[in-house]
Amino acid sequence: MAAVCTRGFRRISSSFLRTSVVHRADSVSYLLGNGLRRAYCSRGTGLRSRLLSVRSGGGRLFGCALLLGGGLGWYQTMKVSVQQLMAEEDKKDSEGALKLILYQYKTCPFCSKVRAFLDYHGAPYEIVEVNPVMRQEIKWSNYRKVPILMVNGELQLNDSSVIISSLKTLFISKDKSLTDIIRCYPEMKSVNDSGREVTEYNNKYWLMLSEAETAAVYPQKGMQKEEMKWRQWADDWLVHLISPNVYRTTGEALASFDYIVREGNFGIVEGFFAKYVGAAAMYIISKRLKTRHNLQEDVRQDLYKAVNEWVAAIGRDRKFMGGNQPNLADLAVFGVLRVMEGLQAFQDMMDNTKVKNWYRRMERAALNHEGRT
Repeated sequence: MAAVCTRGFRRISSSFLRTSVVHRADSVSYLLGNGLRRAYCSRGTGLRSRLLSVRSGGGRLFGCALLLGGGLGWYQTMKVSVQQLMAEEDKKDSEGALKLILYQYKTCPFCSKVRAFLDYHGAPYEIVEVNPVMRQEIKWSNYRKVPILMVNGELQLNDSSVIISSLKTLFISKDKSLTDIIRCYPEMKSVNDSGREVTEYNNKYWLMLSEAETAAVYPQKGMQKEEMKWRQWADDWLVHLISPNVYRTTGEALASFDYIVREGNFGIVEGFFAKYVGAAAMYIISKRLKTRHNLQEDVRQDLYKAVNEWVAAIGRDRKFMGGNQPNLADLAVFGVLRVMEGLQAFQDMMDNTKVKNWYRRMERAALNHEGRT
């Protein structure tokens, strides 16, 4: 708003100053009418002399009215110009705005990462909660995982880290198109040890910036590598500590599925079976995950250790890993941990680690959209 008004004043002032003195005098004489204009421009001592020599209250009143009329005219001209400029700016903003639709499971840590990023940057988006059983909401997609982000109804972004890296690149390099940016994260398909086809993406922790842009975003040596390291740590390690902790006991598993059903997109029958059958299944699966990832018998200790490692990496002299503002690693770790809110594992983490102060700062940063540009 301030920038628009400033430009409006500048345009109008420049136009006014370019106008000749004679032209402004003619404009004033035009306000007086044809007869008075002739008298004003004549060399005689008639009406012109009388106008200039009037000292009466009526003359002063006439002069004030003349000045007031000219000032109001200038104000109206300025007002119209500013309104036109604001309309042009609004049009540009609406044309450049992205329409984002996020297909998600609310309790999925990868989906939570994307929401944390969008919330922090103040990017408006719609949410489509996907039914985790039927997944009818994404039946149109060959990619059957979430999150999926649809941009302007035609461009599909998959994988949470690719979504975040590509959008962050776009927010910084506004001259690039999102279509071109996505080409920098090629898709790779392979078969894992279980014989299942998996999809991975190259370069997904990189921002595709110029040398000058990179220097502006990462002004200190090592900042870029540090951010990439901890973003990958959140995906490869921290995420795998969530399920074993929230399904640690039968009681915690039941409480977790009660939350999942309440927040998710389930029918009545689906919700009933998901809560009880799902809780029992995930309790068993969490034990297998504990073995697969070589976790301790008390998986809480692995969670506490990981979270304290993260806090130690930030250090005492920084509010966030990004310094005074969160970077993409901050947002990734925050997004992963946030899915445990309301569960016993989350409360235990807050009580038994040093993460609380950082976490509360991240909450405020995301809630207040502090990364909005």
